Order: sequence, then structure tokens, then C-alpha cells
Amino acid sequence: MQQSAIAQAASLIKDADGLLITAGAGMGVDSGLPDFRGREGFWRAYPALARARIDFAEAASPKTFRRDARLGWGFYGHRLALYRRTVPHQGFHILQRWGEKLPAGAFVFTSNVDGQFAKAGFAPSRICEVHGSIHHLQCLEPCNEKIWAADDVLPEVDESTCRLISDLPHCPYCGQLARPNILMFGDSGWLERRTQLQQAQLDKWRRGVKKLVVIELGAGTAIPTVRWFGETLGVPLIRLNPTEAEVSSAIGVSLQSGALAGLQAIDLALR
Repeated sequence: MQQSAIAQAASLIKDADGLLITAGAGMGVDSGLPDFRGREGFWRAYPALARARIDFAEAASPKTFRRDARLGWGFYGHRLALYRRTVPHQGFHILQRWGEKLPAGAFVFTSNVDGQFAKAGFAPSRICEVHGSIHHLQCLEPCNEKIWAADDVLPEVDESTCRLISDLPHCPYCGQLARPNILMFGDSGWLERRTQLQQAQLDKWRRGVKKLVVIELGAGTAIPTVRWFGETLGVPLIRLNPTEAEVSSAIGVSLQSGALAGLQAIDLALR
């Protein structure tokens, strides 16, 4: 791995008083989660949808819930069960340890809906899930602005068809179909209040940090929410990505690496 880049990244973290962790789908790969890289990658993870020629944008759409609720919940129910049983890799704990040593601590900004940062022990008040969370639900319509925990949803999915075979979740307020509180494709009904409150907490935290550094993990260019956010803050950026690591030297430093391997290398340099 690039030793000069590792040393520069370690120096940036040492000099900081706050760490902003920005993460995309690549962060979960080392925990065994799929990153849906391209149509073929998505279909490898969901062969039943490949046979039906349903791509990620179609599966992850409110239209699918309206057209075929058991298919929509088959896809998201499978993901919910997968995320619940997934154990966050050691990279999450490395980031926690770094944050604990900094005066302002760490904050997470992620497009991932899997809840892995909270599962790894990050305080919910220090996490901003910009695309929502699969662990929370809302009404499909929606009939009101309520968002509630998905703790009672115990999905059973026929993986040969990617269809939910257990009971469909329903809105406790109107009785209609419930859906994950996730920003989907072509989604005009997503309730963003929870994410807005998280964003406000992040903004408040940032105002108290004098020397902020961003470490970006596994964020791609297909949906560039995370990359764009880190690049526009005007602070040093450390980018870890195995295939799209490029970053201007005027902005920061890049490591062509997966999240876990890159974090372990930087952690070694910090000792």
C-alpha cells in the first residue's frame, strides 16, 4: 500500500480535533455485505431479480411496493434480515477509537441504510443517515409524518422468488401498507424529518470543531452524495476506495484500498 499516503493520512488525523466519517456502500463489504456495484453485481446478490430482469432502481422504488407489495418487501425484508445478522468489521472499532482520542470526537455521515455504525457502538446522536434507515418505517402513502422503529417486523422471504411470505407490515395509523423510511428511486413520498434532525445535529457539531478532517470510506460515483458532501466542506479529506480513489492533492490524500485494510494501515502508522 502507498506508504507516503498512509503517513499523510495519519498526520492529518493526529492534527485534527474532530473526525467526520463519511461512508458509502463499500464500507460494508468487509463485513460481507454486497455493494450492488453495477447491474451485474446487484443480480449476483439477487438471482431471483436477475431472472425477472428487475434492476436495483426498479426494486428500490415506491412503485414496486404499490404494484407488488410482496416483491417490494421481499427485497427489503431480505436486506433487513441480512443487516440484523451482520457483524460490523474491525474498521468500525478503529474509527471509534480514533474519535475517542479527539477533543470533539467523531461524527458519521453515511448513505448506508444498514444501521451498521449504530450496531458497532456509535452513539445515535453522532450519526446522520442521509438516505434514511431500513430499521425505521413510514406509511407508503404517507398518511402522516410519523416514523417508527421496524423492531416488530420479522420478515420471512422466499429467496427463490424474492417475495415476502410472512405478514406484510402495515401503518398503525391508517392500516395501509408500510414501507422502509429510506429514500428510494423516484421517491416523492419519503419522510425526511428524521434525517433532517440528524443533519441539524451534524451541523451543530461541525460548528464546534476547529480542525476538522474527513475520512471517506467506500463512497462511489454512481450516487455521489457522500463524495460531494466531503469535497465541499473545505477541510482535509482522506479518501479510501479500491477503484475510485482519485482526489485532488489540494483537497487531501487518497488510498486505493478497501475500508478495513486502509484503516488498519493508517492505524498502524498512528501508533
